[in-house]
Amino acid sequence: MMNYVYLLRCNDDTLYCGWTTDLGSRIAAHNSGKGAKYTRSRLPVELVYYEAYENKHDAMSREWHMKRMSRKEKTELISSENKLALPDFPA
Repeated sequence: MMNYVYLLRCNDDTLYCGWTTDLGSRIAAHNSGKGAKYTRSRLPVELVYYEAYENKHDAMSREWHMKRMSRKEKTELISSENKLALPDFPA
């Protein structure tokens, strides 16, 4: 099972970072208002970046570091040329 760290762009242009084992279901949960408290009042959200990890520990460690990045650093990640292609999830 893969583990994912992801960045969402919220409707108010803020960024939210989280981790999951199922990106599609997690994005759907956020957009249905059943995700994180932070995103509930900032719908809809859009997946703008993610990284995949083999184990939960590495994913959670990366999430911890990403949550402490500045907005500028997160924006640079989002626009990086080596990012993974984003999957197309239904809204």
